[in-house]
Parts: sequence; C-alpha cells; structure tokens
Amino acid sequence: MLPTEFKFPATLAKIGPKLPQRPWSDALCASLELTRLLGQLKADFSFLEGRSVRISVNDMGASATLKYVGGHFRPGNSRAEADVSFRADAADFLKLLRRTEDPDTLFFQRKLRIEGDTELGLNLKNLLDSIEPPVWFTRLMA
Repeated sequence: MLPTEFKFPATLAKIGPKLPQRPWSDALCASLELTRLLGQLKADFSFLEGRSVRISVNDMGASATLKYVGGHFRPGNSRAEADVSFRADAADFLKLLRRTEDPDTLFFQRKLRIEGDTELGLNLKNLLDSIEPPVWFTRLMA
C-alpha cells in the first residue's frame, strides 16, 4: 500500500503517457462493473449516459477513460477529449479513496483538477461522496 505522501519518480510521468492507456481503462471499468453487479455500487449514474470521464494520475503518467452506456461502464477512447477529467497525483487519489481528505480541500489546494464540463464533474464528485464504500474496500484502504 502506498503511503499518503508517496510520489512516483518524475521519469515515470514522462514514460507513462507513451505506454498503452487501455489497460487502465479496462481495469477501472471491470472494477466498477463488478462492484455494480454485486450490488455494492447502488447509485444512479444515468446522468453520465453517453458521457466520458477520464481519471489521470499525474505522477504515473497514466489515465483511464470510461463511458457510461446503457447502464454499464465501458472503456472510453483515450485519444478523444473526455467530457470531464479529474487529475491528481497517486497519493492524492489515495487520500480520496481512504476518505482522509475531502475532494473540495484538494481542489482548492490545486492538488485535484477538474477539467471540461465542470457541472458534470461536480455532479459526479457529489454522487461519489454520497456512496458508502463496501466493507472489503474499506478494509483494503485501511
């Protein structure tokens, strides 16, 4: 598990974007779909229908793009511009996942960037804030 103040080497941020980004998108979508199918992600994501979301981890040079289509999370086109993008370093995303830091705090500290359709981004952020993480996830992040 990464410590919350960990930072990947700067060379990774230079190499990462040159690597295939599709595996990141596949992994994120598979995780979300599995969690949704197991009934552990009970939320209405219909406002995302047909929209694309990108999660970029700056210090890894990695990004995952997803679309919500027909009630399912699907990998999106990593080369196309996303409707909304969230950018932060791995340690800051980890703080969000562990719920040790509020997204608004990271946003105002300029550690979390929301680009593109900010209304869509704020709706998604608020929805994710309202979801209780599954017990297994809470244990994993502890």
